[in-house]
This record gives sequence, structure tokens and C-alpha cells, in this order.
Amino acid sequence: MTYRADPTRWGVSTGFHDVSGGWHEASQEAVSAVLHSMGVDTSEPPPPLAVTVRTDHQLPSLGSGVVDLEDGSQIAVGDGALPAHLPTGYHHFSPNGKDSYPLIVSPGTVADPERRQWGFAVQLYAARSRRSWGIGDLADLSRISRWSRSLGATFAMVNPLHAPSPGARIEPSPYYPGSRSFRNPLYLAVDEVPGCGGIAEVAESAERARRLNSDRRIDHNQVWEAKSKALEAIFAARDGYATDASLQAYIDRQGADLALYATFCALTERYGTAWREWPEHLQTPAGACSDEVVKGADFARRVRFHSWLQWLLDGQLADAAADLGVVADLAVGVDPNGADAWLYRDSFVENARVGAPPDEFNTLGQDWGLAPFDPWRLRSSAYRPWISALRATFGHAKGIRIDHIMGLWRLFWIPAGHSATDGLYVRYPHDDLLNILSLEAERAGAFVVGEDLGTVEEGVREELASRRILSYRLWWFEDARTEAWPELSMGAVSTHDLPTVAGVLSGSDLEAQREIGARPNEESSARLLGRVREVAGTDEAVTAEAAIAAVYADLGRAPCRLLTATMDDLASVEERANMPGSTQDVWPNWSLALHLPLEELESVSLAGEIAASLNRP
Repeated sequence: MTYRADPTRWGVSTGFHDVSGGWHEASQEAVSAVLHSMGVDTSEPPPPLAVTVRTDHQLPSLGSGVVDLEDGSQIAVGDGALPAHLPTGYHHFSPNGKDSYPLIVSPGTVADPERRQWGFAVQLYAARSRRSWGIGDLADLSRISRWSRSLGATFAMVNPLHAPSPGARIEPSPYYPGSRSFRNPLYLAVDEVPGCGGIAEVAESAERARRLNSDRRIDHNQVWEAKSKALEAIFAARDGYATDASLQAYIDRQGADLALYATFCALTERYGTAWREWPEHLQTPAGACSDEVVKGADFARRVRFHSWLQWLLDGQLADAAADLGVVADLAVGVDPNGADAWLYRDSFVENARVGAPPDEFNTLGQDWGLAPFDPWRLRSSAYRPWISALRATFGHAKGIRIDHIMGLWRLFWIPAGHSATDGLYVRYPHDDLLNILSLEAERAGAFVVGEDLGTVEEGVREELASRRILSYRLWWFEDARTEAWPELSMGAVSTHDLPTVAGVLSGSDLEAQREIGARPNEESSARLLGRVREVAGTDEAVTAEAAIAAVYADLGRAPCRLLTATMDDLASVEERANMPGSTQDVWPNWSLALHLPLEELESVSLAGEIAASLNRP
């Protein structure tokens, strides 16, 4: 095959090895489409405009010049290597007689957890209490944290709290955010917002929203309708928090990115959610900032309202994290119609989507519908959107889990007009991305878990281990005895995309896949059931609770530095949180609450058994 440019020089693969080692050749049309989406019109890739270095390695020579440090001071550099005392941070290097470029100095590695510890993995939207407004919220997270701490847990791992794209329809998937740099107002505990008392709209909205708790399927749109009405009333009653010094200090700290994000939210209220259909000058942040409407007082009040929501979220998350450490989750990408794709438009590709190749559990592959970064444009931006997403996720967290961390090496792109079976991999500057990750982890004082499940190319896990980034090991997948699992890892039974123990034991998970036409892997499903039977005993009458306890007793033997138990298993839930490849009309993805409120879940005897197993030294 011939192309107008060498695909590999641009990081574009012409095929890939699947999880079984088989080679899949990409079509010429798919490769050409990816090159076109990246704007490739030359045989040579553009030069890098940002350089990252590691202080735990020999610092390189960049020639003579001056390093302008982040704190405003300078260090002169001769022709030799960069000085060993160079502090970590975001600096600039100015070669003699040439323009400066970003120089990002990283510690190179991440501080791993100091000791073995465990916690519950929580799909926060599903974890409702009787006071919840139809959905689990940050006050519920505080309750979970206090209760699980009494059992010996030291953290709670939550689904991504990223902001969805604003609009009349709320996207339920936490892994399909509009922005990874800001948080989801659905998780606000409205009844804990200062000044909410004595406002009629708040009381009316609370009554309406709490009626939604009777339906196990969460209606995100009705929840937001009730919460937004109450929040608007509080904001109005406090005169838009016009004189609140704490809010203003937060806005000032967040700077331009918050102002632009809030501007985007306000623009969607005026012009609709399809920002590519807005007036042309509003389709970029620079153009929007010069618009007369944006400069008006009424519009400024809406910008402050959306900034206020983010301030409230930051404060409530800080309160929840104070009760117990929070492990936050970073999604792999964003909605192409969301705020990040507008805010950082120059760093994204518009004619391709991110997904996953076919594997044993999803034989048709997966189209996640996410917008991919263009690796070259991302580097040209000095990785600004990556840094922003990391800082937001590390905020108030003792650790973060990075979904599909292999995406820092390569992502599976599906060109527009093609299916997931005709996708291909595009490479990313993983050294730079990992160096920035290590720098932000150092500043947050947090550890990092890399979700490295599925197709993992050679060398990835070794690189993660060398940087002290924890691997992710699942009881469903591992063939080795739990005692042989690596210490530098997080051990778990399942994930949101995989069956629960109760669902496997009863056969309901397999039956559900058949009913919705998901083409289940019967052999793999039988293997999972065999694993449960192996540890729980062959008695056909064994209860779900007994089987779950047996599985977690086995998990507790793993030497992993971190262990997690899902709230779904604690509640003996049979349904998956998400059925990959399905849509909302056939499966309640990301919308199914636990069938027990937190008040009842706290007295389930299985909690003590799981805690006893995971508390082992």
C-alpha cells in the first residue's frame, strides 16, 4: 500500500495484534482517513514544541541558553547537560538567539501507597440514601466514607465525576464527559448548599426529587430538572453571590479555564448544545471572548452561576475526602460536542472516534464515540488539556485511577464512516504524558493506578512498574493464584463493564446478554462460573452472599498494595452497571441504583465478612 505520507512517521499503524496474537491489517481507506483527519500533507512529522525531562535520569543537553523557571527566576545553561539541581515544574528554555519553548521537568516516578489498604469501589450515582434527590451525591459519598472507615477501609474509589455536556438531555455515562477539567453538578447535595433553607423552590424540588428514589432506574434528566431549579433559586436569593469573597477567590485561582468553561455553558443556554452550529465567531474561545453578548451583564451573571456550581462541587468533594481518602477516576476521553472539545479545539481530531478492537468479550469491538487528541497538536499546546484534566482529577484525591492507561501509548481510532472492526491504532508521546502525570501526582501527593486490562502491548506494564504506577488485576481475568499477584497493583474482582459475582452465579448476566442480542462469549461465561464454584463449593444451592464472601476471601489473599470491593457485590446486585456495546433502550447503562439505600446497606452482614477478608495484613 502507498500513502501520501509514511503513516508510521505520524504514529499511525497499518494494523495491530489482537489479544490472542493474531494480526489484523487495517484497510487502506481507514489509514488514509486517519492521516487526512490529522491534516497530514507532508512526509515528515512536525518538530516537537515541548520537551519533558526526568530528574531521576541523567538530564540531557539542550545547548546553551536560559531556563526561565516557573517561579519567575532564571538559570543560565552552558553547552553541557541541564543542571542537576533543576527543580520540577513547568519552565521555558530559551536557546541562545532562538525562541523559547516549554521545558517540563518531572520527578519521573510516582509515590506508591505506603502500605496495604483497601476500600469500596462506588458508582456514586447508584449509591442513594433516603435523603438523596433521586441520585447518589457527594453527601452520600461522605456517608459511605465514614461508614467504611469504621470497617477498616482507607479510601473510596468513585466513578469519574467529570462534567457532562450541558443541555436538556443529560448523558448518564461518567465515561462520556463533556469536560474532564470540571465536575458534574448532578452530584451536588443541594440540601447542604449554604443558604438553601427557607426557599420554597428548594423544598418543592426536594420533595419531587426524593420521589424518584422509589424507581430503581435513575432518571438523570428529572434529577437535574429538580436540582437546577433549586440551585437557581438559591443563587437568586443570594443575589448571585456577588460579594462572596470565598467564591471570588476560587474563581481567581481557577483562572481562564474556568471562565471559558462557564462561558461555554452559558453559550449553550443561548445558542443550543451543537457548538459547531453556533455563529462562526463563537466556535472558538478567542472569538467568543470578543462577542458583545458575552460582555453583557446578564451573560456575566450566567457565567458566575456556572462558576458557582463548580465552587460548590469543589467544597463538597473536599468535605467527602476529609472523611476518607478518595480515589478519583479519569476517563479516557471526552464528548466531541462538549466543553473540552470547544475549549481545546486545536488539540482534538474531529473526524475520528476512540474505541477498542474486537476481543473475546466484545467480538465486534467497541466505538466509544470519544474525541481523540491529535498527538502532534497536543504537543504543540504544551499538553495544556492533559495537564488541566489531571489537575481536576487529582483535586482532593489521595490517588487516581486512569481508565485505559494504554491510551497514553496508543489509542484505537475509528475513522468517520467506519466501524470498530476497521479501526487502527495511533501512537502518542507516552514519555511526555507519563512525565507530566508524575509531576502532577507529586504536586498532589497522590498515587496512581493504571487500568491496564484488555489488549496491552509489550513493554507497557514494565514501564508502568518502573514509574511506580500500580497495575490493575481482576479476579475474573487472572489465572495465577491470588497469592502470586504482584504487590505493586490494585486487586479487584470485577469492573463496571463486567459481570457481578451474583450475576455470574445465577446465570442472569449471561441470559441478559442473550436477550439484548449482545452475542455473549459462552465459553468465557462458563469459565467465570467455574471460578466462582471453585472457591464457593459445588453446591448448587449456595447463596449469592456465601459465594461473594468466598470470592472476596480469596481476593484478600492477594499481596496487592490496594484492594477494592464493589458496592454492587456488597449489595448482591446481579446486573452490570454497563453492558458494553448496548444502548439505553436495551440496557439501563449507568442508570441503575443499588436496590438498597445506604441506611440498609450499612447493616448487611456481608460487609463485615468482606472487610475481615480485606483487612488481612
